[in-house]
Amino acid sequence: MATCPNGHRSSTDDFCDVCGAPIDATTPSPTPSAPAAPAPPSSLMLPDPPAAAATAAPAVTCPNCATENPADALFCEGCGYDFTTGQMPAPPSAAPAGVDWVAELWIDPEWFEHQNAPGGCATSGAPTVVPLRATTVTAGRAAKSRGLAPDLDCSSDGAVSHEHARFTLDHDRWYVEDLGSTNGTFVGAPGEPLPDTPLPPHQRRELADDERVYVGAWTRIMIRRATDNERAGIVT
Repeated sequence: MATCPNGHRSSTDDFCDVCGAPIDATTPSPTPSAPAAPAPPSSLMLPDPPAAAATAAPAVTCPNCATENPADALFCEGCGYDFTTGQMPAPPSAAPAGVDWVAELWIDPEWFEHQNAPGGCATSGAPTVVPLRATTVTAGRAAKSRGLAPDLDCSSDGAVSHEHARFTLDHDRWYVEDLGSTNGTFVGAPGEPLPDTPLPPHQRRELADDERVYVGAWTRIMIRRATDNERAGIVT
């Protein structure tokens, strides 16, 4: 069991399976001066204990749908209202006859090497192609304990945050937004050096037709127009 720089106990020793922060396997965890109580399972995603129950912050009521949310919630669990920016959730898209857009999820060894990420890189191959039938899709790692099932599931990459990034279609253009991830969201174009500067959190950034989005240790995401077969609903 490893300990990440943020103090989480992780079952993996390359990236924290709680927050996605990289773990330096060469640095041993600090030895407590007295025997410590057994750590809870990492899957529980427990936060630091509060100072006192009486100081717990009150729940936040969504101004859009009146759903009660935890005090530290970034988005409403009921409708997706953004508490940070005050933006209303995007309206649901009309059900199309076929698929107009798809996302390709690649394992990119060059991105892995560019970051000097710890551990090893997964084996690369053909991309996973995900049909996009909504105007808003999320990318991250699934978490059954938290009810998280991202549209673009990057669970195999431990450096991806559970709620990492969001893609939004607006007037035939796609935008990407980092949701305050641990390891950042990067955008780059083919033929140019791989990016080094992450996007500012919670700020939408328009994507050019051929630009790629890099997250985690090795994940590359590209959104493109669907082919004729994909548009007809045959996604391979």
